Amino acid sequence: MKIDHIGIAVTNIEHAAALYTAGLGLETGKTETVSSQGVRVMSIPLGESEIELLEPLTTDSPVGRFLEKRGEGIHHLCIEVEDIVAALAQLKAQGVRLINEEPAQGAGGALVAFIHPKSANGVLLELSQKPKLG
Repeated sequence: MKIDHIGIAVTNIEHAAALYTAGLGLETGKTETVSSQGVRVMSIPLGESEIELLEPLTTDSPVGRFLEKRGEGIHHLCIEVEDIVAALAQLKAQGVRLINEEPAQGAGGALVAFIHPKSANGVLLELSQKPKLG
């Protein structure tokens, strides 16, 4: 397992990306729309992990509501797992509160699911399983 990315909620991806690109000299990865999560996502590679900028598609999406309530900032921490279905089953058996009991399609073709902050010391955790290559 490793930290896959840190998700940051922003009101404007291009404006937010300037800090990382012009300010720190990082290169942006791809930008894509993830309709199932109601966001536009820009990945910024950083070592073995990424910064993931999240711009809501609508104000009533999860990230839109987050911005309304808390403003811009860290939205979630994502941990890459080998088998997301097994990880969710293990967490559920341990009584961990899951937002998603079944994985959904996420950015980059990954399967993703979220763990409720009340079960993760106030942090929204995302589990991500990268698509199998080949």
